[in-house]
Amino acid sequence: MFAVKRKGKFMKRTKEEAEKTRDDLLKSAIQVFSEKGVARATLDEIAKGAGVTRGAVYWHFDNKAQIFDALHESMHRPFVDGIFEGLEKEHPNPIEQLRELWVKLFLDLQEDEIRRQALTLFLRKCNYSGDLAPYKEQHRKKQEESMQLFEDYLNKMEKAGKLSTEANPKLLTEGMFCFMKGILFEYLDEPEKYNIQKKAPELVGFFFNCLGQR
Repeated sequence: MFAVKRKGKFMKRTKEEAEKTRDDLLKSAIQVFSEKGVARATLDEIAKGAGVTRGAVYWHFDNKAQIFDALHESMHRPFVDGIFEGLEKEHPNPIEQLRELWVKLFLDLQEDEIRRQALTLFLRKCNYSGDLAPYKEQHRKKQEESMQLFEDYLNKMEKAGKLSTEANPKLLTEGMFCFMKGILFEYLDEPEKYNIQKKAPELVGFFFNCLGQR
């Protein structure tokens, strides 16, 4: 019995250590990719930044492209999870719910430097060339899935009579993403100077003020 407990603790500790190493590698990769570009970065540099050996890199990833894809997932997944969590909750005012969700997504970036760096890498410094080319279509499809979530939600709002009769859910979704992406680009350009705490509620509110029923 005692041996089983010790084995369980050992396995848990080993799993936690492995997850920490993986996280450290991703954090290091963001720094190296951002500074040198993905093409010129090396696995040795990523390993050094994480304080591990090259062998530890290969335990988690086969190559740089896999690390690149894992970084995209670490950026994209919290966004999608946030959408699911927010939009699955019942709310007396769906437009206000959607506004609150977008504001929260922006404000959370202020506290999450790693995700902010990942967004900067993918939105401003990535051209999907060379070994990264196969991932371009995969990442585009993930973005389309996110947009579809919003479009489905707007369709539900429309059926419930909570959306302007002049609104087209599909076009509105595309316009919403363009608008929010513009805010994101402005913020990522100079995060230390762009007052996202003030700007996000104001600009997002301006957009959603136009969505009420007419």
